[in-house]
Amino acid sequence: MSAYDWQEGLRPETLAIRAGIHRTAEQEHSEPIFPTSSFVFQSAEEAAARFAGRSPGNIYARFTNPTVRTFEERLAALEGAEAGLATASGMAACLTTFMGLLQAGDHIIASRSIFGTTVQLLANVLGRFGVETSFVALADPTAWAAALRPNTRLLFLETPSNPLTEIGDIRTLADLAHGHGAWLVVDNCFCTPALQRPLSLGADLVLHSATKYLDGQGRTLGGAICGSAELLTGPRNFVRTAGPSLSPFNAWIQLKGLETLSLRMERHCQNAQALAEWLEARPEVTRVYYPGLASHPQRILAAAQQRLPGGILSFDVRGGQSAAWRFVNGLRLLSLTANLGDTKSTITHPASTTHSRVSPEARAAAGIGDGLLRISVGLEHIDDLRDDLLRGFAAMEMP
Repeated sequence: MSAYDWQEGLRPETLAIRAGIHRTAEQEHSEPIFPTSSFVFQSAEEAAARFAGRSPGNIYARFTNPTVRTFEERLAALEGAEAGLATASGMAACLTTFMGLLQAGDHIIASRSIFGTTVQLLANVLGRFGVETSFVALADPTAWAAALRPNTRLLFLETPSNPLTEIGDIRTLADLAHGHGAWLVVDNCFCTPALQRPLSLGADLVLHSATKYLDGQGRTLGGAICGSAELLTGPRNFVRTAGPSLSPFNAWIQLKGLETLSLRMERHCQNAQALAEWLEARPEVTRVYYPGLASHPQRILAAAQQRLPGGILSFDVRGGQSAAWRFVNGLRLLSLTANLGDTKSTITHPASTTHSRVSPEARAAAGIGDGLLRISVGLEHIDDLRDDLLRGFAAMEMP
């Protein structure tokens, strides 16, 4: 659970505040920021030992920084992981994982219901270097099994998915991967460890875009990978060599975000549940996608894997893109931005933004239609959120 015996048995809300703290000789109460590019050695012998890996300690801030290390240790404790590795962004965490574990000739199976930029990374970037990816339906374990090849090394999914909140069966896919000698990697961005802990269900690595709920206020970019120290050796070496490093300042901001993570996630989920139920009754809406609704096809699985349904919902409006755009343009409170996991509610039209670089055929296969809208439900008063959505529905009626 943690590298420190005193943390054993502490509950997640406490770990989010206390884990990973290493006080300096100044005995500060809040975690310090170490904005330094390098560290001083006491002797030539000490410098040589650290560079050779024979002695622990800081070397160079591209891959060793005390503030970043505190963030890594705290998030790992929350995920129930042995170790954590921070990166400059969520996409950097994805790239670091793939580059640290795979080589030319390897094969990945990925859910087709993943972030559009991750699709581009797998298909158009890694594909150029000889790593091939097969995309399958997230909720169909038989499709994952059918896609296995002798050279399959890694299975990758987001659950709940972006933007349709489909649920992947983590335990079933972990058993499938391990039976084939492969790893299961789960993007836990939507739930965070406050709601879901994939490692406890059999996953080998958990990824995060710390930009989202871990920060929680839309202030910084960051990413992270959690798992066993051994499995993180390759990704850690990649960060050391290639440099997709998290800055100390961003690490400190994200540490402060972790302290309120559990409280925030409960309110996000409370607002999202109320909004999803309200939207489902609107005549302008043809379907709402939210794991807390009785209409969600995987509600039981979501309840088994997640403590709460999450803060993301999507819905289809009648009239396709033109109606969806009129709806968005009629809002005054919700922020039109592709980011999510903020205290401020945000809305986006996935087909023309986050998934615009995905082919129309692939979008259709993933169920992302032109009338689909995604809301990251924030912490505002629920009545104010509903009032703003009413403005959007009124704008849909305009010619």
